[in-house]
Amino acid sequence: MKYNKKILMILVSFLLCSFTSCENKPAGSLSESEPESSQLSFEISEETSSEIITEPSHNEPDISGQTIYWLADYNLNPENGENRSTALSLFEDIYGGKIEYIYADADEKFEVLDARIRAGEPVDMFPYEINTIPEGVTKNLYQPLDDYFDILEWDSELWEDMHNTADILSYNGSHYVLPYSISDPFVITYSRKLMKSENFEDPYKLYQEGKWDWDIFMNMMKTFESRQVEGTYRYGIAGQFGKAFLYSSGKTVVSLNNGKFVNNIGDTSIAKAETLMNEIGKNGLYNNRWYSNFPSNENTLFYAMESWSLSESNAVNPDSDLMIVPFPKSPDTDKYYMSANYNARMLVKNSDKGEAVSAYIKCERLAETSAKYQEEKKKQALIKKTTPKGIITGFITEEQYNALQEYTNPEICTPIFDFGYGMGSVMYGEGDYTYATSGVMNKLIYELIEDNGHAENWDILRDSCKEIIDAEIVKLNK
Repeated sequence: MKYNKKILMILVSFLLCSFTSCENKPAGSLSESEPESSQLSFEISEETSSEIITEPSHNEPDISGQTIYWLADYNLNPENGENRSTALSLFEDIYGGKIEYIYADADEKFEVLDARIRAGEPVDMFPYEINTIPEGVTKNLYQPLDDYFDILEWDSELWEDMHNTADILSYNGSHYVLPYSISDPFVITYSRKLMKSENFEDPYKLYQEGKWDWDIFMNMMKTFESRQVEGTYRYGIAGQFGKAFLYSSGKTVVSLNNGKFVNNIGDTSIAKAETLMNEIGKNGLYNNRWYSNFPSNENTLFYAMESWSLSESNAVNPDSDLMIVPFPKSPDTDKYYMSANYNARMLVKNSDKGEAVSAYIKCERLAETSAKYQEEKKKQALIKKTTPKGIITGFITEEQYNALQEYTNPEICTPIFDFGYGMGSVMYGEGDYTYATSGVMNKLIYELIEDNGHAENWDILRDSCKEIIDAEIVKLNK
C-alpha cells in the first residue's frame, strides 16, 4: 500500500510497539468496552511515538489537545486496567487527541443524542447502527464526512476496498457512513464429520468451486431429513436463518435509486428466496429451538448464526471438524452476498470536531489494515479460551479464521445493506414481539419459516406488507 509520510510514521510506530504491549495483556482477552469482534488492544508508548513523529503533511489536521465527545453505551477508553486499543493509541500518541466518554443506555442513546444536540451540549461522535440511514439523517442527528476526505486519505489505497460499500450506504449524494471494517458475518456452520457420514460433498469445497447454491443446499437438507429413523427427528438447519438467506438473493426490500427509495418486494429474486424459506418451514426442515452453538447431537445438518458463535461451537463439538461457509448463492447469480455488521463512527450534527473525528476514523482504519496488526490479531484469535481450571470454552482454527477474513472482504463476498431497516419502527420494530406489532422487515425474515407463522405463503405475506412499505417510502420521497 502507498501511504503519505505521516501515515507511514504511524505504522512504523505501531509496528515497533505492538509486541511489547501484547505481553502485558492476558492471552486471548478482549476489551469489554468495545462490542465488536475485531477489537484488540496494542499500546503505543509516548516515548516511541514522540521519536517517530514529524511535522504533519498538508492534509493532516492539527488537532493536538482537542477532545472528541463520544456518546454510546460502551467506552472507547480503557477500563479496569485494560490497554488502549490500537486506534486510540494512534489517535492520542500521534495526533494528540483525546476521547471523553458520555454514557447512554443502549435503549435510550438515540433520545440522549437528540436531546444533547437540541440543547447545544457537546457531542461529536456516535456509533453506527443499522437504522442510521435514512432515519438518523432525516432526524438531523448526523452530518456527512465528504468534506474531510483529504484527512481520511479516502482516495488512497488505505480505503480502496471500501469505496463500493460506502457508496451503497450513501444518502442524498453524501457519505455519512464510511465503514472501516466489516464484522460478524452471518455464516453457516457444519460438521465435516457428519457430512462424510452422510456421503455429502464438503460445502466449503463447493463454495471454493463456485457451486455452493440454493439447489445443493436444499437437496442436502431434504436428503438428511429423509434419512431419520423412526422415533427420532432430523432437521436441515437451526439458528438465525431468514435474514441472511433473503439477502443471499442479492436483492434488498428497499433500495435507493437516483435519490429515490424503491419498493422491491415484488422482485422475482426475493420471491424465490421467500418461497424457499416457506418450503423449509412447512417441510419441518427448520429446527426452531434456540442454540448458541452448533447442535452437538448430530440431528441438525446446518447451523446459521453470526460468526461470534463459532468459538463456542468448536468447544462444544471438539471432534466434529466444524467448518463455515457463506450462505449459498442463488442459482441466478454468480456472487455470494453477505449479511454482516458494518463498523463505523458517525459525525454528529453541529459538531465542530469534524477534523478530529475524521482523524480518529482513519486511526480505526489503520488499525484494521496494518499487516502487523492483522498478524497479532490472528495470533490472539487462535488462542484457546479456558476456565481457571483449564476447561476449554472456545477456540477458532486457523482455517476457520482465514475463511472469516475472506467472507468479510467486500471484494470477495458482496455486502448487503437494506434501507428498510432505517425507515422507522413500522418497518423495523419488534414492539412486544407479537405478529401485530412486529415491523415489516422482521415479518419478512420470520413468518414463512416459523411453524407458527401467520402467513400461509409468500403471496399473502407480500401483499400484506406491500402497502405498508409504499406508505413509508412516500414519506421519505417527498
